[in-house]
Amino acid sequence: MSITIEGTRFGTLDLPEEAAIEFPAGLIGLPGSRYALVAREETSAFYWLQSLDQPEIAIPVTNPGRFFDSYDVEISDADAERIGIDESQQADVYVTVRAAERPEDFRANLLAPILIANGRGWQVVNEIPGLAVRAPLFADEAGDQAA
Repeated sequence: MSITIEGTRFGTLDLPEEAAIEFPAGLIGLPGSRYALVAREETSAFYWLQSLDQPEIAIPVTNPGRFFDSYDVEISDADAERIGIDESQQADVYVTVRAAERPEDFRANLLAPILIANGRGWQVVNEIPGLAVRAPLFADEAGDQAA
């Protein structure tokens, strides 16, 4: 079975049912709880987190490891228990991106990453001190994660 949506960014999308990601607690500032990761190209560094509930909503995201070599995520024990992950289970990590006309103005939210595991996703607070909400994505070395 597939999911078909008419989006404003990609037109008609036919996605396999397993592409749906359920966000039980939603995403900060966004409506709906069902999304899918969509890439314009397989090798793209950027994806779109496309709403399946409101097709006009799609936000750019990326794997922070592609831009920030030392990026890591630490969450509270309560968050880990709530989302059902532990040290033995890995989650895919994405950060939201604020795109701009010039690459040097692109920003990534390193403080509130999105964790995805087993078809479910959560936006969490990264407890590592000094992470920025608007970190330059294309900084000279992209190693500077603080604001």
